Amino acid sequence: MSRSAPPPRKLLEIAIDVARDAAATAHRMRAEGVSVAATKSTVTDVVTAADRAVERQVLDALRRLRPNDAVLGEEYGARENAPAATGGVRWIVDPIDGTVNYLYGLPYCAVSLAAEVDGEVVAGVVRNVATGEEWTATAGGGAWRDGERLRCSTETDLGQALVATGFGYHPGRRAHQARVVAELIPHVRDIRRMGAAALDLCLAAEGRVDAYYEKGLAAWDQAAGGLVATEAGLRVAGLEGRPAGPDLVIAAPPALFDPLHTRLAALDASGGP
Repeated sequence: MSRSAPPPRKLLEIAIDVARDAAATAHRMRAEGVSVAATKSTVTDVVTAADRAVERQVLDALRRLRPNDAVLGEEYGARENAPAATGGVRWIVDPIDGTVNYLYGLPYCAVSLAAEVDGEVVAGVVRNVATGEEWTATAGGGAWRDGERLRCSTETDLGQALVATGFGYHPGRRAHQARVVAELIPHVRDIRRMGAAALDLCLAAEGRVDAYYEKGLAAWDQAAGGLVATEAGLRVAGLEGRPAGPDLVIAAPPALFDPLHTRLAALDASGGP
């Protein structure tokens, strides 16, 4: 890591303060009523006014605290900031992960904020907007929730594993993902689909689900949650030795990763639209 970047712990402190304020804004705006501001990939893939307001708040806070850093954000940041220079910091923000849950008042949505240096995520926080639960991690410093060190599931039998996943919004992609689930479910304990990737990764980090996989995640969906999962002992990767990314993210304990990977590869989980 370049000396121009603060240590991960310092970046995490900034991320926590910014994410907590952002989550408080999202919580307040939900109580005041939610309005759909736009749609993205399909008419069911919505953006609320809160998504935009929360990301703007995060961007403004980071500019005050770290004016020379870059930001990659789901709503604004990707357009307004170039990648970080070598040794610099890039912040990766999802203002409300689980927007449809947020729209419907389901308590499974979060602010996700990570700090990346030279392409490596080194600090991250995920805060549930509805419940206030907060997961944090630094590279090499472990994953934590409410002062408790997180360890992933110790399950070794895929047939006994509770596996979380998610679906995209493109109808063709959903159809393909549904076929994958239909073929996978006889080989696991059960499937859970909660609707917020960052939180799914954090639940896997503490063993509240045994493993997680999904196709179509953007950097802001997985940056902070992926670090939490990794630091809790999960193996986080894609198929056939590729890194976790839009094609597929698999997060599983070492004993479950290979059997889950084998099943997902055979089912062409990274395929489809």
